[in-house]
Amino acid sequence: MAFLLPLDLGREGEDVGILNNKGKPKHMKPRRRWRTPLTALAVAASMAFAPAAMADMDGYDISNWQCGIDTATVPADFVIVGTTWGSGGVYGGCLSNGVNTDANRQLAGAINSGKETGVYHYARGGNPETEARFFVDAVRGYVHKSVLILDWEAADNTAWGDKQWPRRWAREVKRLTGVNPIIYTMDSGYWQVAGMETELDCGIWIAQYATNLVTGYQTAPWNIGARGEVMRQYTSNGSLSGWSGRLDLNKFRGDRAAWRKYANPEDKGTASLPNVRPTPQPTTAPTVDLDALATRTIRGDFGNDPARRQALGANYAAVMAIVNRRLSGSGVTTPSGNTGSYCVVVSSGDTMGAIAGRTGRTPASAWSVPSGNIDRIWPGQQVCYGGSTASSVGAHVVTTSHVVTAGESLWSIYGPSGWQAAAQRNGLSYPYIIHPDQVLR
Repeated sequence: MAFLLPLDLGREGEDVGILNNKGKPKHMKPRRRWRTPLTALAVAASMAFAPAAMADMDGYDISNWQCGIDTATVPADFVIVGTTWGSGGVYGGCLSNGVNTDANRQLAGAINSGKETGVYHYARGGNPETEARFFVDAVRGYVHKSVLILDWEAADNTAWGDKQWPRRWAREVKRLTGVNPIIYTMDSGYWQVAGMETELDCGIWIAQYATNLVTGYQTAPWNIGARGEVMRQYTSNGSLSGWSGRLDLNKFRGDRAAWRKYANPEDKGTASLPNVRPTPQPTTAPTVDLDALATRTIRGDFGNDPARRQALGANYAAVMAIVNRRLSGSGVTTPSGNTGSYCVVVSSGDTMGAIAGRTGRTPASAWSVPSGNIDRIWPGQQVCYGGSTASSVGAHVVTTSHVVTAGESLWSIYGPSGWQAAAQRNGLSYPYIIHPDQVLR
């Protein structure tokens, strides 16, 4: 297994720019020291009952798709960097074998410009203790300097729905580092981590968006504090100076002293951690799923050029060829094991009537679509004529309901002929705002 970190900027006492307030951004709050050690629970309680005592902080989080971002110049009080995915074997963007190879540079820019930092691990649903050790081994140089975080969400996570998985991961991280991590999840997934605040002294970081409109930092994000969370991610469409792409923006409900208590609850020095590096495994050449990247591109995960070009890197031309083929309606396939079916990928603005007409396969009602309703199709989906049950590529579909994803609108979901009926059916009125994770019927 090829480890490209340990992400170590230096040891305690060395002049590595750790928390030295150089390049103070405009949102930075004065530093206050807490002499008495507090647990994460006590921090959360003090924020809940005396919010005026702490000045909230603004910041953003980045992943393997923000390769090259200059964290020193993009304004923030804190920057959170994705460092590890699963326990290896994951590639894409800056990722190589599950490790963000740009993380050291991203964190150095933030630290040397006076920002607080956090590092997160993206859960993939493998053995939780193994993933915890993979994470700790990679970030050992930042333990007690940066907040440790678990990214617990549904995408690419085979353990989603298992409430014990994040608890086991958190216990192993605490055993190895002495730090109680913060747990990130979407609001609709909170039920899986609810109680970890008191059980394990873990802070909770909630993601919930009111709209997907482009925004800068917000003073009072929608629903902030509704879960008693320590931090809220309120958009994935943030716009900040110094970066042309979109960013996840967050509000931390506390000041720098509170942040540092999550990173180093007992004022420990540089971590002396046990050797948790897994036994090296034979490595194989990385494989890239271009079709999956094309689906994410159509969904808008990588934004527009130049951010899209930067995120896709060497895969840009191949992925865009697939995207253009799909959106031109030329993506015709015959699924293996179902030779009687004729399938196409839905293009932007398509209707089943239009698809049936141009392919000569009528009536439209003879086509199979993911939602079961031929009036409800989305760009990037595969629809089939001849009895095949198609699977959704670009949207989350639950029987006859639709779970909203970021960037969608009633028009994009139901089309020009169906969105008004959908609004009436779901009790929506002007300006017809819908939210990610909302269930439409």
